[in-house]
Amino acid sequence: MSASFHVKQHHHHSDKKQQHESISHHSSRSSFSQLSYAAHKRIQHSTIGVQQSFVESEKRSEFIPSQLLPPRVKKYLAMDPDTNDVIGYIVPVFRTSHEFARGLVEVQEEVKEEGVGHVAMRNLFSLETSSMETITVEKKSRKRHIRESADRLELSKKVEERAEFRKKQNSDNLTHPPEFIVRPRGQTVWEGKTVKLHCTVSGWPKPRIAWYKNNVVIDEKAHPDKYTAESNYNMHSLEIKSCDFLDTAQYRVSALNIKGESSSVATVVIKSMFFSSQIMYLHLFYGFCSEHGVTFETAIIDSFEVAFGREGETLSLGCTVIVYPTVKRYQPDVLWYRDGKALSESKWVHTHWSGEKATLTLVHLNKEDEGLYTLRVNTKSGFQSYSAYVFVRDEEVELEGVPVAPLDVRCHDANKDYVVVTWKQPAVEGSSSILGYFIDRCEVGHHHWAQCNDTPVKYARFPVTGLIEGRSYTFRVRAINRAGVSRPSRASDPVTAIDPHDRARHRAGPSAPFTGMIKFTEEDATVGVVPGEPTDLVVTEATKNYVVLAWSPPAQRGHEGVVYLVEKCVAGSECWQRANTGMPVKSPRFALFDLAEGKSYSFRVRCCNSAGMSEASSATGDITVGDMLDLPAAPGPAVATRNTDTSVVVSWGASKDVKHLVGYYINYTVAGSDVWTPANNKPVKGTRFVCHGLNTGESCVFRVKAVNAAGYSHSSLESEAVVVKAGIGNPPPAIPGVPSGVHLMEAARDYMVLAWREPVVTGGADIRGYFVDYRTVKGGVGGQWHELNPKAVTCTSYKAENLKENLFYQFQVRAINMAGVSEASLPSAALECKEWTIAKPGAPHDLHVLEVRDSSLVLLWEPPTFDGRTPVNGFYVDIKQAVAGEDWKGVHEKATKLKYMKVNGLIAGRSYVFRVRAQNLAGVGKTSAVLGPVLALTMPGTHEIILDVDDDGVISMIFECSEMAEGSEFIWSKNYKTLTDTSRLTIVTEGGKSRAIFNAPSLEDLGIFSCEVTNTVGVSASYTLTEAGLKRLLDISHEHKFPIIPFKTQMAMELLEKGRVRFWTQVEKFTTGCHVDYVFNDAIVENGEKYQMNFDKNSGIIEMFMDSLAVTDEGTFTFNLVDGKAKGSTSLVLIGEGPHFVDYLGFQVTPECNVLLKATVRFYNTNSSTEISVKSTEHGIVLYSLITYHMEDLQVGWLHKEAKIAHSDRVQCGVTGEQLWLKVNEPTEKDKGKYTINICDGKDGVKRFCDLSGQGEEPTHTHTHTHTHREMYRNKLIEEGDRARVVGGLPDVVTIQEGKSLNLTGNVWGDPAPEVTWMKNDRELVSDERYALKFEHGKFASITIAAVTTTDSGKYALLVKNKYGTEAGEFTVSVYIPEEEKKKE
Repeated sequence: MSASFHVKQHHHHSDKKQQHESISHHSSRSSFSQLSYAAHKRIQHSTIGVQQSFVESEKRSEFIPSQLLPPRVKKYLAMDPDTNDVIGYIVPVFRTSHEFARGLVEVQEEVKEEGVGHVAMRNLFSLETSSMETITVEKKSRKRHIRESADRLELSKKVEERAEFRKKQNSDNLTHPPEFIVRPRGQTVWEGKTVKLHCTVSGWPKPRIAWYKNNVVIDEKAHPDKYTAESNYNMHSLEIKSCDFLDTAQYRVSALNIKGESSSVATVVIKSMFFSSQIMYLHLFYGFCSEHGVTFETAIIDSFEVAFGREGETLSLGCTVIVYPTVKRYQPDVLWYRDGKALSESKWVHTHWSGEKATLTLVHLNKEDEGLYTLRVNTKSGFQSYSAYVFVRDEEVELEGVPVAPLDVRCHDANKDYVVVTWKQPAVEGSSSILGYFIDRCEVGHHHWAQCNDTPVKYARFPVTGLIEGRSYTFRVRAINRAGVSRPSRASDPVTAIDPHDRARHRAGPSAPFTGMIKFTEEDATVGVVPGEPTDLVVTEATKNYVVLAWSPPAQRGHEGVVYLVEKCVAGSECWQRANTGMPVKSPRFALFDLAEGKSYSFRVRCCNSAGMSEASSATGDITVGDMLDLPAAPGPAVATRNTDTSVVVSWGASKDVKHLVGYYINYTVAGSDVWTPANNKPVKGTRFVCHGLNTGESCVFRVKAVNAAGYSHSSLESEAVVVKAGIGNPPPAIPGVPSGVHLMEAARDYMVLAWREPVVTGGADIRGYFVDYRTVKGGVGGQWHELNPKAVTCTSYKAENLKENLFYQFQVRAINMAGVSEASLPSAALECKEWTIAKPGAPHDLHVLEVRDSSLVLLWEPPTFDGRTPVNGFYVDIKQAVAGEDWKGVHEKATKLKYMKVNGLIAGRSYVFRVRAQNLAGVGKTSAVLGPVLALTMPGTHEIILDVDDDGVISMIFECSEMAEGSEFIWSKNYKTLTDTSRLTIVTEGGKSRAIFNAPSLEDLGIFSCEVTNTVGVSASYTLTEAGLKRLLDISHEHKFPIIPFKTQMAMELLEKGRVRFWTQVEKFTTGCHVDYVFNDAIVENGEKYQMNFDKNSGIIEMFMDSLAVTDEGTFTFNLVDGKAKGSTSLVLIGEGPHFVDYLGFQVTPECNVLLKATVRFYNTNSSTEISVKSTEHGIVLYSLITYHMEDLQVGWLHKEAKIAHSDRVQCGVTGEQLWLKVNEPTEKDKGKYTINICDGKDGVKRFCDLSGQGEEPTHTHTHTHTHREMYRNKLIEEGDRARVVGGLPDVVTIQEGKSLNLTGNVWGDPAPEVTWMKNDRELVSDERYALKFEHGKFASITIAAVTTTDSGKYALLVKNKYGTEAGEFTVSVYIPEEEKKKE
């Protein structure tokens, strides 16, 4: 019978402190973490000493010496070397996988579940005894041994099930997208065989697999007899049974999980033994033709042109592709490229292939999307491609002068806690040069952006440190100049902070989530090894802001992780200092900041682990802190060449000796202007570029600058001015296409009225007119054609006269442009010339559209030539989408008497058709010919009419066209009738810009003004001038005609040393041509002995100095300013004797050796105060008097009706500077009466009076010129009660959750009823879809914001105003996001 020994150990603890020390000691000698060891100790009852050892059998127990213990047991016992007694137990060293052991040390995660090894150790060494350590040896029967083995297996199974359960609950920190380990291989087999495609895919979470045949998903459940798909673990297969020739195709397998998608393609070729007969059979019955031996011809039509978009918009590019011959079930490969790089589906790029049309949609445009786009169609016979450039303009900046956003943010060299972020500088620096860039980071799954650098970095490259290992981040960049900070760039692609070697290992095969399993093993020889020194230490980057070091990890470092210590030393010294005192470095990369610019340093690196620290690496050479990368040299001179009517070709010489060139930016300006506009917003690499989007006829100058990571170069020499015009060799206009739809509109005994549709193809030039031919038809046989009109008609209708009654006629039409006459249209039906007797009107004609935009257009038409029995009194417009199955819908319910209508509510990108019906008293007549289809789309480069008021106050409308062709003209209309009266408007046209100037704006000019450009594709726009708009324009015109120079500070006086006096003021806005006249009592004074003048045009301060004041200086001092047409003046009145020094400051030494400083000053007389004036404020009225000089001992008293006024919250008095004032808040009828102010300096006194009742006598000291002013304020108390006020209803602060609706109502008062304005952050709000603003019953003003967002946070105000005053009720709105609030908690 076999026997097994079960060893138990118990420790008795008498002191918890000693237990803690023991745990700490043992944890340092083994691979236990402190938390794991503590968890083990909590389940033991132990003692400190060993009392005795004994062996226990089934029948009796006897003590045995420790020398007789088996070797396996003695291996884990601590022996006293003197007595050879057992004194303790040594915990065996254990370890887990390298990754998890490092995680225990770094993160100190709490062990939530006991491992199998822990349970086994507890069963071996943790049986209880009362107070002593017991080592027993049990003899077990084989039966018992087998039972215990079965129990252990059962326990292991339960632990594994528990681990599997935990695996499903825990998230995997090492998730990664699918990756093909083994790709499917192409195969060629005979017909009738079975093909099986295999692949192996890794990825976590486990990816889903789908199989495709020629990009069509394979549904194996729908065709079980044909396909069988299997998935076992990470191995997947597709079986194709009984293959025939139709199974020849490209098979693609796609793997998808939450981290991304990956696919692989294999080609399967099925060979037929009876090839020729089989091909004939398939061709006859399936319509299928083999690609072998067939030459495909590809044509790309309806191609997209050069496109312009703006950041934030969505842009679609499309082409129609025709592949001939058509082969059933065969589709070409359609690929899109940008700057030669293939595009793939993403959240920014969407592609679609319908079988005929290829479409590329760019969602939320950004400058990264600018470039040359190419559509490539691949067939078995070759490929066909088409390319055009897409320009992306910058979004409008929120603050004038700030730079635009950087672009193309990328991440490189990612490691455990380090990544290098690069970007490209923007094309526009703003009003000043870019000072640097701020880098922001955001953890994937969060929305909070944290700034990575405190000071701006000049380089377009920055090392970001301090990342948390295993987490993913995105980055963005902002530029800053003196005007402010730009908008952030588009966020980079996510990058994970992880060791590159670990990244490769994780992609090779995912590991399951941690389940709490710990393996106890013997100590490995590599554990506890002191790492070697790092090698290959180099300086990879050096700028003024930072230095980046890189090195190779040590070859000898054991299985545990290491951290690095970076040391620096100033050149010439031997003192080495730690550089990374704040954080441990886990990556073999490190960026050092805060180094002194211009100094030289050397660097070295050490590494350490739990076993110790390595030797230092070899030191680098002396590195001087400064920019290693120089700015690029200026490019060669720019040369501009004419290309088309809207583009110019610019070429230049490449920058010499430039390192790491990013590209070139091209700028242009109109000759004579200093405003430079970027031609491209994304750097181009070549030395030739076609600048599109220019205005025809303008003279432009170009220049180029280079850019690399260090910054911008100087601009190249400017090109010579070149006129934007088509160059020699562009195709001339062609003859137009043929008109269509010739039909009868009206008939009488001897005439018929005809109409037709203009040709679709104009030949590149405007249609100048039409020629109409006719012939008689007898017995269904037509005669010879004759010309009706020797002179071309300009409209699409014609009245054919001198016809014979009851004869049949046919008509045809030809169009003419500058290139010639088109072919004749198809003849009309045979039309009988007889008088119409119908009562209803005929069909309207000449339908055409203007101002086509994404959501609207303007439809125009001409009334029918045949009115019916009564005149036409209105029109109806019908619309429908140009798709099959759509029904006609009326645009409006009531008939319109106008011959035009603006149709709103269209959907961008959809096509519509229109028709018009006329009505009279008899009813609605025939429908017009259908117009369309018309595509609702705003064409790139579309401009609107802009209203302008120049410096002379002249009001005008401006319309620009960037698509001017030869012979193009601007046609201005009012209410869609061409303007012929030049008394109201003067038209001035220069190149591609036309200006309509109002001669004398008045109410006669109200209406719709439109402008159309001939010889273009419907270029037109309109502007509706309303009465309110005209009033606003007239106010602006008056301000421009009679400008006023604004003052930042009115004239003031200062008393300087030795009685010197300074008069000064500060101007807020002026030009260098501003002139100042210094006036005293209406006489201009000059710079001399008495007066010294100075005008500092840098600060705007105007000064005049006087050595002293005399009695003769009493009067008015004035500064008169003239700046071109603008004028301004400021004055100061001096009354009474001014303060001056009688004895200047001197000193005297007293007998006590003290120094006595003394001077004699004569102050102003109190009689120099002004009369009481009254002014109104938003809270009430203020009575005030101005004195020339205020002393501390000056006594001031206010009286009302000869009674002293008591100070209260409503009535207050005081002194501000030289102003003595009395404030009365919310005045009532009781506050009427006579007010008196007593002013006394201790010797003399003066009284001033003011009567607010209208019955008081005139003050004795009142000057004549103040009488009118006092009369104006006598009724101020009555007016104050009617002043506009906000009396309640608004809170101080509103806190609201995002997505909720906000509604606030303020109660207002005023007589007359006040005007109400809502403000947000000092900007006026208007009622629109976002803000609903209402003012009801003259008392209640409300604001409603539906579904508030964080952008609605800010300072709001309700501003009320009437002729008696203005008041504002302010409140603050704060919008919060619940998820972020929970995270903060």
